Amino acid sequence: QVQLVESGGGLVQPGGSLKLSCAASISISIFNAMGWFRQAPGKGRELVAGKTRGNTMYAESVKGRFTLSTDNAKNTVYLQMNDLKPEDTAVYYCNVKTISDYWGQGTQVTVSS
Repeated sequence: QVQLVESGGGLVQPGGSLKLSCAASISISIFNAMGWFRQAPGKGRELVAGKTRGNTMYAESVKGRFTLSTDNAKNTVYLQMNDLKPEDTAVYYCNVKTISDYWGQGTQVTVSS
């Protein structure tokens, strides 16, 4: 069983930055894929950024603004979010895949002036 603990969400003004963290209970080197999803009120969950063993991809809406990174020593996956916009407001979820899918509890990001 993999446990994921997210942190770093909050309220930020448009144009601001936040860095989300997702700490895993086991080594992240065993995961086949890692990523961040988000779900805005009244909308479905969408993939924001994902990393497989050979590739990192981003949703078109966040390209050039968001960066997914990992720290194997800390078993942590990060999402650096810059130039935030009101439409980025959502609950953000960390996801990792082995032979199963595991999700974090979600962290609220609110972009508002």
